[in-house]
Amino acid sequence: MTSSARRSPRSIFLGPSAAVLVLAAAGCSLSDAGPSITVPTPSSEAAAYCEALHEELPKTVLELERSDPSPDSELTAGWGDGAIVLRCGVPRPAEMDDPQSQGVEADGVQWMLEEPEDSGPRFTTTYRKAYVEVTLDSTYAHDITPLASFAGPVSKTVPSKF
Repeated sequence: MTSSARRSPRSIFLGPSAAVLVLAAAGCSLSDAGPSITVPTPSSEAAAYCEALHEELPKTVLELERSDPSPDSELTAGWGDGAIVLRCGVPRPAEMDDPQSQGVEADGVQWMLEEPEDSGPRFTTTYRKAYVEVTLDSTYAHDITPLASFAGPVSKTVPSKF
């Protein structure tokens, strides 16, 4: 009887331990499911514009549903599980000082184009009181169409510097 009495507490102890491990593994896989990005740290003035922008952002962009990246922040948004990622309040890109930098205009909002080697194109607003960055996956390498979805909300919430 002594031996069965010893097994019982051990079995009870292992049961919850196994359950905890399964839950921990599930938690890890769920948190890794969505894209994770760096949240900007803007000035309080820029953060206020970004919070207003966050409220105006569309639910879909090019038929891609909104699926915000982690960590949850009013300074970031995403569509299509990372196909399109917006960050508001980013620092002014150094490339803006380069007279050879490329720019595009989408529905009245000016954007500077950067083409990082490790991802799709990245666009950052110019002439605004808060810098808004939109990164597109390589599917949109030669397509600025998604920027039109952000022109209205940016124009409405992030004032021009001029």
